[in-house]
Amino acid sequence: MLSSSGGLPPNPPRVRDLSELPKAHLHLHFTGSMRPTTLLELADKYGVRLPEALTDALTSGEPPRLRATDERGWFRFQRLYDAARSCLREPEDIQRLVREAAEEDLRDGSGWLEIQVDPTSYAPRLGGLIPALEIILDAVDAATRDTGIGMRVLVAANRMKHPLDARTLARLAVRYADRGIVGFGLSNDERRGMARDFDRAFSIAREGGLLSAPHGGELAGPASVRDCLDDLAADRIGHGVRAADDPRLMRRLADRQVTCEVCPASNVALGVYDKPEDVPLRTLFEAGVPLALGADDPLLFGSRLTAQYEIARDHHGFTDAELAEVARQSVRGSAAPEDVKARLLSGVDDWLTAPVA
Repeated sequence: MLSSSGGLPPNPPRVRDLSELPKAHLHLHFTGSMRPTTLLELADKYGVRLPEALTDALTSGEPPRLRATDERGWFRFQRLYDAARSCLREPEDIQRLVREAAEEDLRDGSGWLEIQVDPTSYAPRLGGLIPALEIILDAVDAATRDTGIGMRVLVAANRMKHPLDARTLARLAVRYADRGIVGFGLSNDERRGMARDFDRAFSIAREGGLLSAPHGGELAGPASVRDCLDDLAADRIGHGVRAADDPRLMRRLADRQVTCEVCPASNVALGVYDKPEDVPLRTLFEAGVPLALGADDPLLFGSRLTAQYEIARDHHGFTDAELAEVARQSVRGSAAPEDVKARLLSGVDDWLTAPVA
């Protein structure tokens, strides 16, 4: 086949394989990590009738049409998520989900995964809050042994529930810190529940040695990021993209080296931004804000970790050197032990200096 100029078509530019870039994954929700095939199998096993929008998305590979920037849209997203979660009923379902999440992350080059879970959501079917958490932690231990990935848990409170519930979770998270819990978060609609209402829960978690990693700056604006910093002493921010609207706030994040767990595909799927190129990745990166790209809920948003790096390359012009630096930032922002960080950072250097195939 000839090109329009009469010669052979040019060879496509050679680029490094982003799935081989060592990285840490710091923003992955528990149910949302499930493989679509697994959800369909579990729904069939338990006779669960999934919403049509969810089954259509699972079978087509296209994420459901969602716009969570209004409360009705967020409710629809939560309904789909809750339907998927209702299919996790037995310890073996939890074990399968965690093992498969680890396998998917390894395929994407992740050497460290912090999976985020609110165990109260699984407690009714797993014998209570403590049994549910122990089942999850046992599954993480087994997946770590079986796959070799470094994997830990971030316990997240639900800001739609009472702050006293968050305190209970924080105490439980601290109690099990020696079993693999490394952080404490706050999820769900940030337009509900003021961050300061959860300050005591986060104090309990920090005093117990856990990272503070609440969601902010996704559905609400820069003020929600400031609240996470001021009221919850955040070490990391889940999402944080709306900080790009405030240069002064970006300087603060950069000065304090607070990592933003940015999830580009999720931002577009939920209508936070219209197109991948609208997500302010480069704005944040060039302001010196540390980034950790995350898949958020690949079950619903249709793309896993490597795809987030591909968005940075394809839609924001990130070079391999810049992508390597983003990977380094994800490792530095993690709770991984120092020897694991050193190994992953060395791997990033090797990836960048290796010849392009």
